[in-house]
Amino acid sequence: MNFHGKDIKIFSGTSNVNVAQGIAGCLGLPLGKSDCAKFSDGEIAVSIHESVRGSDCFIVQSTCTPVNDNLMEMLIMIDAMKRASAARITAVMPYFGYARQDRKAKPRDPISAKLCADLITTAGADRVLTMDLHANQIQGFFNIPVDHLHGAGILANHMKEKVAKNPDEYVVVSPDLGSVTRARNFASKIGTSLAIIDKRRPRANVSEVMNIIGDVKGKKVILLDDMIDTAGTLCNGAEAIMEKGGAVEVCACATHGVLSGPAIERIKNSVLKEVILLDTVPLPEEKMLDKFTVLPIAPTFAEAIARIYNDKPFSPAFG
Repeated sequence: MNFHGKDIKIFSGTSNVNVAQGIAGCLGLPLGKSDCAKFSDGEIAVSIHESVRGSDCFIVQSTCTPVNDNLMEMLIMIDAMKRASAARITAVMPYFGYARQDRKAKPRDPISAKLCADLITTAGADRVLTMDLHANQIQGFFNIPVDHLHGAGILANHMKEKVAKNPDEYVVVSPDLGSVTRARNFASKIGTSLAIIDKRRPRANVSEVMNIIGDVKGKKVILLDDMIDTAGTLCNGAEAIMEKGGAVEVCACATHGVLSGPAIERIKNSVLKEVILLDTVPLPEEKMLDKFTVLPIAPTFAEAIARIYNDKPFSPAFG
C-alpha cells in the first residue's frame, strides 16, 4: 500500500520554471497549476489551481536572487499545500541559499542556514531534495530527511569526452582546502591528477592566492568549485595557475552559477577559456557569455524524484 500519496505532482515557484518543466517532462507529467504574484506592498500571494489532497507534491524552487522573495514564496507554497491536505510535501531546492552562513565565524554571528532549515520544516515540508550544499553538515540542520545530490557527476560526464584522449594533459585543481574532497572525487571520475590552491580570505568576497600545491606546469587545468558568486576566487585562482603555475589553459566547472556583483565582467576579462555550469540557478540572457556552457539538471532531479516517490534507494543511481 502506498502511504505517501496516491499520485505525484510537480509544482514550480518563479525561480526555476524551466527546470521544473524539464523535470515534469522527464517524468511524463504536466506541471502543476499554480501561480505566484505580489500585492502592491510586496507581500507574496500564492494560488494552487488544482487539488493536491492526498498527493505527493514536489515544489521546485531555488532560493537564489532575489533570495528572500524566493525563500518566502517557497514557504508559502508549502503552507498552502499542507493546508490543502497534501499527503507529503518535498521542497526541491537545486540551490539552497544562505548555505554559506553555516557556522559562527566570529562572535555574535547568526547561523542563517539553520534558521532557513527550521523555517522550511515549520512551514510543513516533509523532506528536502537539494544539490551540492556548501557544507555537508547542513543536512543535520534539518529534522526531516534530506536527499543530497552531487553535481560533480553531471560535470564529470561532460568533461570525460574532452579528457579521455589525453588524460595526462589535464589536472583538476581545488580552489581551496575546503573543496579538496570534491576535487579529488572529480579527478578520480575523469582520470586526472589533482592540485590545490592555498589561499587566504582577508574579508568577505576577497581572496588572495598564496601557493599552488601540485604540478600544473604545461597542463590544461580544470578548476572545480561548488559555486561561483562574485568570481573573485575563481579568476584570481585561474590567473595564478597561469602565471605562477605555468598552466597552458584553464577552464572552470561549478554547480551553482550565482554570478552576483562584478562576476560577469571578471569572467569576461579573465584568462578562463570556458566556464561550465549547471542550471541550478537560472542564467539570464543578458549574463550569458560565449565562455559559458550550461548543463541541465532536470534528468538527474527527475530520477531522484521518481526514486523518492517509489521508495527506492538513491545509491544505485547516484553512488
